[in-house]
Amino acid sequence: MKQLLTLNINGESHEVWTATHKTLLEVLREDLHLIGTKHGCELGECGACSVLIDGAPVLACLILPVEVQNCEIQTIEGLAENGVPHPLQTAFAEQGASQCGYCSPGMLMTAKAFLDKKSNPEAQEIRQALSGNLCRCTGYSKIVEAVEQASKQTTEIQ
Repeated sequence: MKQLLTLNINGESHEVWTATHKTLLEVLREDLHLIGTKHGCELGECGACSVLIDGAPVLACLILPVEVQNCEIQTIEGLAENGVPHPLQTAFAEQGASQCGYCSPGMLMTAKAFLDKKSNPEAQEIRQALSGNLCRCTGYSKIVEAVEQASKQTTEIQ
């Protein structure tokens, strides 16, 4: 069974005719071709599919798109503004926080939601905020350093 959904993604309205059983992750990637959000475990355990729903990090593999029709959805594709990378994206690149890069979209979206609520966090607070996002490559130190760097940059901008 299919239905027509209207989703507000990265500030734009998208109409999509899709199967009712598809998750938000599947609709983003397969129907809307927004492939920055990654398939990971598909069980809600790795955080690779994290997107922001009304500013809060949500696992796209665990939510149906019909549940978020009246919400603002932000994916990694919407993190940069007018072609200018978000300070988190810049910090991840400068700190070498991405190795294979598979976890990066989920890490970045979760870190953005965290920094939107908490300025100048301590390293332990960052680790706690990112604890639902798994990385097999980096050991997390560079990721934490990147979030700290971005926190300082966003505080200076404000």
